[in-house]
This record gives sequence, structure tokens and C-alpha cells, in this order.
Amino acid sequence: MENFFDGIILDIDGTIWNTTGIVAVAWNKAIDQTGLNARKINAQDLQNEFGKTMDEIAKDLWPELDDKSRDILLAECVTEEQIAVRNNSIDICYEGVVDTIRELSSSQNFYVVSNCQDGYIELMLEKTGLGKYVKDFECFGRTGKGKAENIMILCSRNGIKAPVYVGDTQTDSNACNQCGVPFIYAAYGFGKATSYIEKISSFPELARIIRK
Repeated sequence: MENFFDGIILDIDGTIWNTTGIVAVAWNKAIDQTGLNARKINAQDLQNEFGKTMDEIAKDLWPELDDKSRDILLAECVTEEQIAVRNNSIDICYEGVVDTIRELSSSQNFYVVSNCQDGYIELMLEKTGLGKYVKDFECFGRTGKGKAENIMILCSRNGIKAPVYVGDTQTDSNACNQCGVPFIYAAYGFGKATSYIEKISSFPELARIIRK
């Protein structure tokens, strides 16, 4: 028997894949190219930050920079990140993600909502081959709005009445609580969450929840 959800909305980083190692190298390259006096970062720094909006991440990582310098650096980081992720040839998806989505897509509609920059979701869909299974997506980079608002925008646009969101942080959980959407905690990801309807230790466990 299928569950009552009519839309499965996915987070990206820490849920679908882990780009932090690649992105850290790209962002450090951006720091060098801008010549700004900003500290270098590593993958763990990004794991602690991913899930927030891009401007929040930049403020956390480089509080010593003024707003103008931070904007310049962030723009360069985004450019280098896009290049690095596009050129990456290593499988950075969590185990079972693509196969599980492919399997469930025959009976479930998949969507993506992220706090990422514009273009990042499209790149993820292209690199993973998931574009054929994801019906629609929304992000901070396109709307300038937070995750809760973007979930509501996406649901309204697609007529989704009973969505569920899958993510890996308490920030995701808070956003879901704000817009009244059930939250499934991907405990294998970057963050911790204390409020959720279900917890999965690997992505393929999602099939059990959806079909129970």
C-alpha cells in the first residue's frame, strides 16, 4: 500500500550528495583570485554551514570582511564552484539515491527545494541524471526567500496537497515546521535534527517509509 504523500521534496547537500570537498577547493581558489584577506576553508567548515542561505554562509565564514568584499568573494566562489562541480567525474551521491528515486518515481512525484544559489539544482540534476525524475524545483537563489517560503511556493505551483520533505539539518526541520510540512530526517547527512516524523540512516530506507 502506498503512503498518502503526493509529493516528495528533497534537500540537496547532505541528502542527495556531498560536494563539500570539491567546493572547499573551489572556494579557496576564489579567495586566492580575489586577493582578499579571507581565511581558507575546508570540507568540515562547509558541512557545518550547508543548509543555510548563501549570504548567511558567507557571513559565518568571513565575518571580518565588509559587505562589499564579502559579496565580491561570494560571487567568485559561486563561479568557481560551478566549474568544479561540472568538471567533477567522481560519484559524490550518497549510496542508493539515484536507484531509489528511479524506483519510486513510477508512483511518486519528486521535487527539490534548497537554499542554494541559482543554477546549482540544474547542475545537480544534470550531473546525477535525476532531471528526468524531478518534476520541479525552487531555491533561494531564484526567489530570495527562505526554505519554508520556497516549499510553499513549489507546492502551490504544482498543486501538492500532502508533501513530505527530506533533509539533514535542524534548519530543514524548522522550515518544515514553519510551513506545516512533515519532515524526514536524513541522519547520514551533515547535521543533526531533533524533530521529525521518521529518520533514515541511508537514502534507500525512504522506500520503506513511503510504502508502509
